[in-house]
Amino acid sequence: MRITSTSCICPVLVCLCFVQRCYGTAHHSSIKVTRNQTKHTEGETEVHHRPKRGWVWNQFFVLEEHMGPDPQYVGKLHSNSDKGDGSVKYILTGEGAGTIFIIDDTTGDIHSTKSLDREQKTHYVLHAQAIDRRTNKPLEPESEFIIKVQDINDNAPKFTDGPYIVTVPEMSDMGTSVLQVTATDADDPTYGNSARVVYSILQGQPYFSVDPKTGVIRTALHNMDREAREHYSVVIQAKDMAGQVGGLSGSTTVNITLTDVNDNPPRFPQKHYQLYVPESAQVGSAVGKIKANDADTGSNADMTYSITNGDGIGVFSISTDKDTREGILSLKKPLNYEKKKSYTLNIEGANTHLDFRFSHLGPFKDATMLKVIVGDVDEPPLFSMPSYVMEVYENAKIGTIVGTVLAQDPDSANSLVRYFINHSTEEERFFNIDANTGTIKTSKVLDREETPWYNITVTASENDNPDLLSHVSVGIRVLDVNDNPPELAREYDIVVCENSKPGQVIHTITATDKDDFANGPRFHFFLDERLPMNPNFTLKDNEDNTASILTRRRRFSRTMQDVYYLPIMISDGGIPSLSSSSTLTIRVCACERDGRVRTCHAEAFLSSAGLSTGALIAILLCVVILLAIVVLFITLRRGKKEPLIISEEDVRENVVTYDDEGGGEEDTEAFDITALRNPAAAEEFTYRRDIRPEVKLTPRHQTLSTLESIDVQEFIKQRLAEADLDPSVPPYDSLQTYAYEGQRSEAGSISSLDSATTQSDQDYHYLGDWGPEFKKLAELYGEIESERTT
Repeated sequence: MRITSTSCICPVLVCLCFVQRCYGTAHHSSIKVTRNQTKHTEGETEVHHRPKRGWVWNQFFVLEEHMGPDPQYVGKLHSNSDKGDGSVKYILTGEGAGTIFIIDDTTGDIHSTKSLDREQKTHYVLHAQAIDRRTNKPLEPESEFIIKVQDINDNAPKFTDGPYIVTVPEMSDMGTSVLQVTATDADDPTYGNSARVVYSILQGQPYFSVDPKTGVIRTALHNMDREAREHYSVVIQAKDMAGQVGGLSGSTTVNITLTDVNDNPPRFPQKHYQLYVPESAQVGSAVGKIKANDADTGSNADMTYSITNGDGIGVFSISTDKDTREGILSLKKPLNYEKKKSYTLNIEGANTHLDFRFSHLGPFKDATMLKVIVGDVDEPPLFSMPSYVMEVYENAKIGTIVGTVLAQDPDSANSLVRYFINHSTEEERFFNIDANTGTIKTSKVLDREETPWYNITVTASENDNPDLLSHVSVGIRVLDVNDNPPELAREYDIVVCENSKPGQVIHTITATDKDDFANGPRFHFFLDERLPMNPNFTLKDNEDNTASILTRRRRFSRTMQDVYYLPIMISDGGIPSLSSSSTLTIRVCACERDGRVRTCHAEAFLSSAGLSTGALIAILLCVVILLAIVVLFITLRRGKKEPLIISEEDVRENVVTYDDEGGGEEDTEAFDITALRNPAAAEEFTYRRDIRPEVKLTPRHQTLSTLESIDVQEFIKQRLAEADLDPSVPPYDSLQTYAYEGQRSEAGSISSLDSATTQSDQDYHYLGDWGPEFKKLAELYGEIESERTT
């Protein structure tokens, strides 16, 4: 099948179409069907029909954006089997077949019914087939071909990232790169010049230029000054078709800002300044401002100010305000009009961030002269000291002199000064001041223990000008007098253990004194000599402001006396010395061996054990549950049914149960062990009346002789073996248990029945280590030992 293309509409494609048709004619001729003959050995000839196909031209072209009234002709399909009589039918399938592309099934002509856009779809893949119209059988195999959409210049270049905002330093060299802009064209870059873009500058000359091929924007002038012009708006155009006439174009705007560099030194607007400062100005306060101008911005305009010369270097100082870039002039020393009426200062302002590329533009600093004139003012009185500290003893009489303050008029008039205390606070009401002399006296009795220090303010004013006031702070320290006796530091809870020994330290006490250190410690502890000697406790002064309480006898008993009282005396180290008496309360408690208190009275046991109410309830609940289980178990055992057949000679009748373990193997009065050896007690096996025994029993005389010769342990083992091998025992028979305690102990009896009559000096303190179950026993033996010792 031959495919013929006639899509040579554009004059540019005339040559391409001509080559295509010649190529198709030369190389894509119609398919000629021939017969291959094969000669056999017998001389017969067999004909094999195999169709041969010519070379298929498999590509069509169609122009995009076709706007004609008729469908656009794409090409023609033709089969070598087509004789022109209409017997061949052409079928077209694939992308767009029947909707975009239609075919004349008789002639094979293909047309495009819609306007196509190459930017949306560049090509279509279709399949062509020729069939016999009468038989609907294919005349040739199906052929695949492609219809490519031919590009036209229907898309203008676009700047997808515009508009642009960019900066470049001022004073940059000519040709400095600023920015590269890029425009995109949706047309086919491989076909013609539809997507070949060139750049040009429409606005922004002569300051900037653009490379027509790369789109790089560069500076076009030397030393562009930001202070002269800072912002530029540059318009760049991109045009396709290599910039030829008829090409499409697009534009964008580039906003360029020149950034600052330090190319301008600071400058004072004037070379001479004058400043008025009153002599009443406070030291450290700002008295004036000065500023040098700098055309630069940001850090390039930062500067520092300094005083380089003049007679006011030690009186004034200058600093820089970073926000306003002003020089702040401050006062370092007080001014006095009567001593000096003016000062001269040389002030310099210099940039802090220098750019050495522009050092040729001159020194980046400037200087000016400032004259400071001191103004005369009427000043308030001036105290002889900035503050006063005075002392007075507590309990001093009202009117006692504390101290004197002094103030004078600093002016030449030297007016008289008057003093007063405002009494605005409670502290100031304890003192008065003489208005003419400045003498401070007490107006109330002072107590150091209540207020050890007073801070008052004294005000001074001139007689000629009462509105001019000055103030001074006066601190008054109240000195201590020994007027408070010592006391115990706190309420002491002293405990003595029942098993205490003589000379044992049971507690250490301390004391406090409200007086000062000189009239307080050192403390002296002692017992009141007017009282008889205490037989139970004594007091030892440790000579370090503490005292120890010691026992004087062995063992105490809560049951006999649980509380003791010990009167003591404490004296301080003041002159004269003061003393006081106190009474210590000492409780008797039961303690562990390591001295820990176990209990002091009956209700203290549970608290010492750490048992809360919830824990007690839980313990009682567990006890009730255990009792219920025991009762239920006993009930079930009593209700258990007895065996159906019970022999009158049941061996269970001979079991003797006793709970007293007695004094070991020597104590045989409760149970005679020889009963186990008695042949009468250990009766032979009797015949069961309900079953017939199948084994032959051992004769009686043989059993008796065996029992007398064997040990009790061997006897028990033998009876257990006989019970296990007895076939006449029914399944409901009870279990026979024999307990054997072993041979006689060589150590003798360990019974404690006779131990109560012996006297022993044994120490029973170890019972306290056995746990809470033996605490009561430990207490009993502790009391017995105490009574023996007594």
